[in-house]
Amino acid sequence: MRKRLHHYSKINTYQFITFRTKNSVDDYILRLKDNDTYSESQKQLKIDKHLDKSEVGRLLNEKVIDLIHDYTKSLEPKYYKLICISIMPNHIHLLIKQNQQLEQIMQKLKGGLSFQINKILERKGTLWDSNYFDKVIRDEKHFQLTYNYIKHNAVKANLKDADKRFYGMYD
Repeated sequence: MRKRLHHYSKINTYQFITFRTKNSVDDYILRLKDNDTYSESQKQLKIDKHLDKSEVGRLLNEKVIDLIHDYTKSLEPKYYKLICISIMPNHIHLLIKQNQQLEQIMQKLKGGLSFQINKILERKGTLWDSNYFDKVIRDEKHFQLTYNYIKHNAVKANLKDADKRFYGMYD
């Protein structure tokens, strides 16, 4: 049985969010999600490292990258303030400041992206894994660590188009 993550939502809160393509959720990730040995943050780090190397669910490339950048920016300022984003081939990292409830943000974000990406890739069906990871930013140090993690994620994964995959309001 797959566990659902608890999500914390509060307007004007900074959130680190990760969500992944449905096809990227393989046996390793399913086993890790059910493993109670690790905290949710530890699990997420292990999942991120796995996804950076995994070949499954890699739909977020080329023209889809620009579409994701444009769509995520279009939701400002109604839903959130976009601080930064990294678009990996099979998952997305965001740092935002909430202007709506997190559930509404994710519904609008994942739903809108799913429709547009499926259209551009001429595919049908569920694009995203139903769950997502979110972590409230505690302080300035946590904010900086998260921003830098997102900024360097594609570079650390040795993606040749790493510079195209990142947007940050401070860069």
